[in-house]
Amino acid sequence: MKLTRFNRALQSASLAVGMALSTLAMAQAPAAAPAAPAIPPTWAQGRTAEQAALNLVPHPPGMTALPAGDIPTDKLKVPAGFKVELWASGMPNARSMVQTPNGTLFVGTRFPGNVYAVVEKDGKREVKTIAKGLHRPNGVAFKDGSLYVAELSRIIRYDNIEANLDTPPTPVVVFDALPKDEPHGWKFMKLSPDGNYLYFQIGTPANIVVQPVTHATIVRLNLKTNILETVAHGVRNSVGMDFHPVTKELWFTNNARDWVNDDLPNDTLHRVTRKGMNFGYPFCHQGDLLDIDFGKGRSCDEFDKPVLKIGPHVAALGMRFYTGKQFPAEYTNNIFIAEHGSWNRTKKTGFDVVRVALDTKGNVTKKEVFISGWIQGDDFWGRPADVHVMKDGSMLVSDDVAGAIFRVSHSK
Repeated sequence: MKLTRFNRALQSASLAVGMALSTLAMAQAPAAAPAAPAIPPTWAQGRTAEQAALNLVPHPPGMTALPAGDIPTDKLKVPAGFKVELWASGMPNARSMVQTPNGTLFVGTRFPGNVYAVVEKDGKREVKTIAKGLHRPNGVAFKDGSLYVAELSRIIRYDNIEANLDTPPTPVVVFDALPKDEPHGWKFMKLSPDGNYLYFQIGTPANIVVQPVTHATIVRLNLKTNILETVAHGVRNSVGMDFHPVTKELWFTNNARDWVNDDLPNDTLHRVTRKGMNFGYPFCHQGDLLDIDFGKGRSCDEFDKPVLKIGPHVAALGMRFYTGKQFPAEYTNNIFIAEHGSWNRTKKTGFDVVRVALDTKGNVTKKEVFISGWIQGDDFWGRPADVHVMKDGSMLVSDDVAGAIFRVSHSK
């Protein structure tokens, strides 16, 4: 009995000593460091505290399509002699377009992961979803019966696609060594005039950052050798490009950085006259504006200049040269640009299609709004994303919020 009591007493004493030591250790331990501030999303990089207070955030993506009867096509305005009409609908997030010699129109998306085909059947247009579950299949191109699709980090190909729209084949992986960064990772893709290369951009992985050498570039993939070459550097993010019908030079739009101020910097239009040109990002914007952080100790004279300042934060996306015969002669070889519209500006801008006229030397002689009406005040019901010139000379415009495609024609 005595031994049992002793053991209990010893256990109580040990417990008391242990608690005392634990208390002492806690008292001597350094205070926990305060939690590190949350890393801002990439779209908020470079934003000041004053700008953060404005609560400007990217617009939600168009993940559904407006019913055809709810699309206010009558609000779209075009110059006298032109007409705009709803051409096809029911395509959530419809963006980049390419048309085959047989007339099938393929449409890529950024968010839903779908690729659509619009075909004529019994005098009516029918929309087919030929691919689902892809990763940012924004870019589309067509060559020798095959549809090429640019996903976030790879290029795939659907062979003999027009004969298999209802049962598309398993795609062939053409190239799968592209970066996997989500910010500015979606691709716009264009086949070269000789059919040997696929051109596309690799955007910067953030709003404003000194990017890896692989990023902020225009590149081209050789379809014969599968070699990837860099065509231009210092391009923050291009989501539209085309080749001049006469010179065959590559032209492209570029989205400038965010969070300088409401009116700076401008989105820009560029012309590639030699391989290896550098257009300045992240050190210089719009050809003459040094970056507030990365431009220190640099000069904009180091870099190649844009052809045109399009406008601040307009989100210039798809562009095409007008090669048709239906529009008046003065429109020949003009550029049409889809301005997707701003989100980080206190008063919204863009949300239209603009026309850029050039002289024979490629100098800009005029820039004007060609289609307006997607926005009234600060409320928008659609956002133009790409343009495409049809065989008959009319022009298509995709809208990734309405999930529709509009056709602009001219009556002589």
